[in-house]
Amino acid sequence: MLPCLNKKLFGVDCMGCGMQRAALLVFKGEFVEAFYMYPAIYTLILLFGFIVLNIFFKFKHSNKVIAALAILTVLTIITSYIIKIIN
Repeated sequence: MLPCLNKKLFGVDCMGCGMQRAALLVFKGEFVEAFYMYPAIYTLILLFGFIVLNIFFKFKHSNKVIAALAILTVLTIITSYIIKIIN
């Protein structure tokens, strides 16, 4: 796993801390643990999965779906980061 430079240099988690470990947990089949590690992992998987599908199969309103998934992902990342900082 790559170390977080923000955490090493400043001692504070970044908004992406836990993403690598959560992805590894998803691949291992430990879905609940992955969510607790990094809640935005599932919205990221949906976003990237839809983008890949859209490359092969052109959907009618793909730009709106991608924008909505991107906004949902960013909101999930920010919310989980704020909760992590507060606790």
